[in-house]
Amino acid sequence: MVEASSKFLLIVVGSVCFMLILYQYVAPGVINFGSPHGYFTEEDDGGDIFPSPDPHYVKKYYFPVRDLERTVEFEIKGEDVIVFLHIQKTGGTTFGRHLVQNVRLEVPCDCRPGQKKCTCYRPNRKETWLFSRFSTGWSCGLHADWTELKNCVPGVLDKKETRMKNERKFYYITLLRDPVSRYLSEWRHVQRGATWKTSLHMCDGRTPTPEELPACYEGSDWSGCTLQQFMDCPYNLANNRQVRMLADLSLVGCYNMSTVPEQRRSQLLLDSAKKNLRDMAFFGLTEYQRKTQFLFERTFRLRFIRPFMQYNSTRAAGVDLDNTTVCVCVCVCVYVYACVYACVCMCVCVCVCVAIWNMLSVITPGYCAVFHHILAVLGC
Repeated sequence: MVEASSKFLLIVVGSVCFMLILYQYVAPGVINFGSPHGYFTEEDDGGDIFPSPDPHYVKKYYFPVRDLERTVEFEIKGEDVIVFLHIQKTGGTTFGRHLVQNVRLEVPCDCRPGQKKCTCYRPNRKETWLFSRFSTGWSCGLHADWTELKNCVPGVLDKKETRMKNERKFYYITLLRDPVSRYLSEWRHVQRGATWKTSLHMCDGRTPTPEELPACYEGSDWSGCTLQQFMDCPYNLANNRQVRMLADLSLVGCYNMSTVPEQRRSQLLLDSAKKNLRDMAFFGLTEYQRKTQFLFERTFRLRFIRPFMQYNSTRAAGVDLDNTTVCVCVCVCVYVYACVYACVCMCVCVCVCVAIWNMLSVITPGYCAVFHHILAVLGC
């Protein structure tokens, strides 16, 4: 009898607490536990229901409305060019094929069997409107980053089209992926023998010296490396790949680590990556294929013929991390920034933020607090 009474009392107390919490959400401006009556009264606030704001308070918009409402007037018959920044293991190969094979165009890209590149001409003349792996090839180097593309693309197109085009307008696009999954996917790829040896890493007119960018392995490749070995190499570009490839490396002396202190360097790279990401015409998230498709179509007013497919099973998903912490702290920063920014644009705040929290739970708990305020701003 006593046990039944205790359970009943517990249910009643729980119900009351739940109703109080619910009432706070439904009518947060009505109830006031600081008032003797439990409600706001005229006496509580000098008779002013809408008090004047603090003159010292400056309203801060984390994402300016002009950024969220901007439109891209992409003219495929004009001088506009879409430049695809392809970061390794972000689903860029699939997306790149969509661009040359799946866009509904007046003059579709000419993709012939056996050829690695397609010809993507404008409807009114033989000039390309797309700079990507499957249209122009790796013209600026294998997986060229933002720094390389910015300094290389105009010159490459000038040579291909045999005449100067100072009036060209470039629209940069990219894909981002959950940094833990991307990191593990790159490790698996390297473990199978991938090297990306032909990447140039061009910056300020030169490639890095062996002292600036030492190899993580001896021999032709790093086949069979363990996750711990992959993480232990301080020169492994996978550790901070998404941020590095989005940032302007000239700001930190390129690959010369002695020019800027490490902590300052990391902050400069992160700030630069965030700025460049915001300035891009479009970026998508690998984990949200259909929403990425929708956002691209709305941004460029181009339509895909077939819908994107979401593949939830990846090689990275099968990796058991145990208690190992993957060295991707800065990449998490930029990915969270991208997710929050994109979720505003695509109106999918709840599901994106849930995904972010699931992602952060894999990394050390200390990182979660760093981004709590960012997510709370949007009510995630």
